[in-house]
Amino acid sequence: MLNLLVLRSPNLAAQAEFYTLLLDCTFDYHRHGKGAWHYATEINGLVFELYPLKEGVADNNTRLGFKIPHLDAKIQLLQEKGYAVINQPQSTEWGYVALVQDLDGRKIELTEI
Repeated sequence: MLNLLVLRSPNLAAQAEFYTLLLDCTFDYHRHGKGAWHYATEINGLVFELYPLKEGVADNNTRLGFKIPHLDAKIQLLQEKGYAVINQPQSTEWGYVALVQDLDGRKIELTEI
């Protein structure tokens, strides 16, 4: 079972806002000892952290997937806030699915619970 996911981004606060809206979670902004300041939340046993990207560009080839309730309402909210929706919700063999994009260009597959 996956228990830790760390993404690096040059836009920490904006990404934390995006994922807060997307996943209905609350991020804490903290650091461990003398480590980097970062955002962290826990979702059903998964620790999800956003760390600063010091050099280069974020990995926009990483594809994420989350199961969420009320997919249509979430897509509408994301669109109202100006976030990228690549594919509108549709029924597929894997369920009712949409595809969105975070601020660093990562594709995120959303499947309705």
